Amino acid sequence: MTETHNHGSSHMTPYDGDDTVGYWEHFYQERERVWSGLPNVFLVREIESVPPGSALDLGCAEGADAVWLAQRGWRVTAVDVSETALGRARAHAADEGSTDIDWQQHDLANSFPDGQFDLVNAQYLHSPVAQADEREKILRRAADAVAPGGRLLIVGHAGWPTWVQDPPNIHLPTTAEVLAGLHLTPTEWTVEVDEVVDREHAGPAGEPGTRQDNILRIRRH
Repeated sequence: MTETHNHGSSHMTPYDGDDTVGYWEHFYQERERVWSGLPNVFLVREIESVPPGSALDLGCAEGADAVWLAQRGWRVTAVDVSETALGRARAHAADEGSTDIDWQQHDLANSFPDGQFDLVNAQYLHSPVAQADEREKILRRAADAVAPGGRLLIVGHAGWPTWVQDPPNIHLPTTAEVLAGLHLTPTEWTVEVDEVVDREHAGPAGEPGTRQDNILRIRRH
């Protein structure tokens, strides 16, 4: 495992279907473990110094981000579309002594957790079976779920790994496009971080390479 984030496109596997639940169940069930068990590096970088409160982790996968937040005093609600992933997340949390995380199953295109949160964490919400504008709509709901004074952290791929010779013809939005799609009222929000980062990203056979990611951290007034 060369990436520590959630649903990353370099790990997407063949699936004969177009339904979200079926795709991600297939994705997780074909391997005993998909991710490293470490929190996403940009979550740590951007949130480590933020005082804890309530947090919503979208697309929590096997639970590393949720556990990291809980261990730092956050009251965490963590959601994923895959019950297999959630089962592993619960087991990981139990192993780490984080037993008070609220785990919920949601297909975020159709349902969303109730309430508002001091942090909404949206890491790599990319899906090959998403409908047009689905990610944009989910991120708008994520912004709606941010409490006054809270933050929305969005991290996504900005490009394909350098070792990919024939990248898919899939548009990866810029930070400007993500911001425009959120439909935020400028007087109600402050963009604290708007950045494109190059990071090391080895290939499946250990090939050296890099990949660009977009980072947005936005605070609600």
